[in-house]
Amino acid sequence: MTQVNATHQAGAPAAGNEQIKAAVSVSDASQMENNFVTLMVAQIQNQDPTKPVDSTEFLNQFAAMSQVKSLENMASLSRSNLVLLDNLQTLAAAGLVEQEVKVAADSVALGGGPLRGQLTLQHASAKTVLELTDANGIKTAVQLGSQAPGAVPFEIDPQALGLAPGQYRIEALSDSGEYPKVEVAGRVTKVRVGNEGPVLDVEGVGSVPFYTITEFGQTPMAGLL
Repeated sequence: MTQVNATHQAGAPAAGNEQIKAAVSVSDASQMENNFVTLMVAQIQNQDPTKPVDSTEFLNQFAAMSQVKSLENMASLSRSNLVLLDNLQTLAAAGLVEQEVKVAADSVALGGGPLRGQLTLQHASAKTVLELTDANGIKTAVQLGSQAPGAVPFEIDPQALGLAPGQYRIEALSDSGEYPKVEVAGRVTKVRVGNEGPVLDVEGVGSVPFYTITEFGQTPMAGLL
């Protein structure tokens, strides 16, 4: 019986190790956590019986490991959420093909037809101007006149202004001292998926990131149509 008991006791630590590892090695546990628990068990088994390590120290070590694991899970969840958000953004962008959108723009691609858009004034302006600058630095002013605060629709007719087709920088100026953001309306012709998210090809603007869209829909701007 003595030999049987001795054999059983010799195998007990190994069985105990497996039980402890199985208890903490859940489906999402990392190898690092398992290694930590194994080392902690080995430390307990090999400590000096006359000078046992304070159990509080083991609890503190395991609490620190649990905190690291929680941070790791939070980081993994954040990555998953970013992937999900990117996929939802791509699906939303794909649904905009052939629809009209407004995008914030500092440059426009003028062709043969008129270009519509709007700017938003925070203050009343007695003199409001759209300024177009071509590749050679030549500026053309589009007078919008006196405007009250709020949305100000505009239309640019390249033929009437004598502007050749091409890319132009666009900027809005007012005598109130503000520089309102210019929004250009155009139809989405294509959506491309890049490293920084969906990129939309918008008539009259060119390729723009998805986040520059300020308005969706087919509704024509008041005062123009």
